[in-house]
Amino acid sequence: MRTLHRVLVFPAWGDNPYLNLMSLAPRASGYEFRGATLFESLLKMAGELEPNDVLHLHWTAPILQRAATEAEAEAGLARFRELLDGLRDRSIRVIWTVHNQLPHELAYRDAEIALYRLLAERADAIHVMSPSTAAVLAGICELPSDRIRQIPHPSYLGVYGVPPSRSEARRALGVEQLAPTVLFLGQMRPYKGLGTLLGALRLLSEEGRPLPTLLLAGAATPEVRAEIESLIPEGLDVVSKFEFVPDGEVSTWFAAADLAVFPYTAILNSGSVHLSAAFGVPAMLPNEAHLVEQFGDEPWVGFFDVEDSVCSMADEISRRLADLGGADHDERFGGFNEAISPWRISVKYSALLDEVTAATA
Repeated sequence: MRTLHRVLVFPAWGDNPYLNLMSLAPRASGYEFRGATLFESLLKMAGELEPNDVLHLHWTAPILQRAATEAEAEAGLARFRELLDGLRDRSIRVIWTVHNQLPHELAYRDAEIALYRLLAERADAIHVMSPSTAAVLAGICELPSDRIRQIPHPSYLGVYGVPPSRSEARRALGVEQLAPTVLFLGQMRPYKGLGTLLGALRLLSEEGRPLPTLLLAGAATPEVRAEIESLIPEGLDVVSKFEFVPDGEVSTWFAAADLAVFPYTAILNSGSVHLSAAFGVPAMLPNEAHLVEQFGDEPWVGFFDVEDSVCSMADEISRRLADLGGADHDERFGGFNEAISPWRISVKYSALLDEVTAATA
């Protein structure tokens, strides 16, 4: 019988579906999960770990990017280095999941790069989801190939319940039943490229091309909301919810959509694509080389040119919406979701925990 190991996850938000899906198989096989959300609580709880336990670091922004000054960020980096030194001395393993090229909202770039380099040097295993992660991060840090472990992002199939029918969803949101629709769902922040999407829709309007109804849902500050509303082109029908979308409503927005657009910048992994696939909704991404490599064989994924983003996105939206009646991607959606089913991916993660804890047994 295996010794019970603890896994301290940071940052661990209880409502994060990704973290919950990944822990399914490890919990079933005996791992005990604990979570910290603040840097100070991480330092305290890490002190309670014992040999054969694991610290699993996910998003790094809470470590340094919430500091009040650059000096405070540098001090935080020194404290984090001391933490890693102490864990190594106590035979506690460290896993780092590389979610982003760098945190999207970056106040202390140099300190964050130093943190990435420290993790690349010290982590016992570096979990990547995109096969191109090492290449994308090459200008920031070198990820040692012998410690890289690739486990794809799990599907969200079933996580948000059974979606309503298209007609039911559209009635609930007040969307005209036959209108082509484009969806943007998620927290509205500058890096998510909403200006590009609205610019593409404005171009369609100016050129007299058919306009879809825009479905816009996600938390936005009053300032961001005002900026978005000022960019909405005249004549564009918009159904919006400028606030957090509860899990129980996510399926309604996707069920009402014909196309989901994710106009992000500097994106490494896109859980949004997996969410779109779970609901059988075609998606659009920037044509970053690593995204094309990862999703380019999927006919339900379209790409816009980041060098000519507004024009390219407008053309791709028009093309995709014009083909609504001709494309049947159900089989491809099924294969995509099955290959990365939550349990299957969670079993791979459990095997990674077995690997790193066996090294300290």
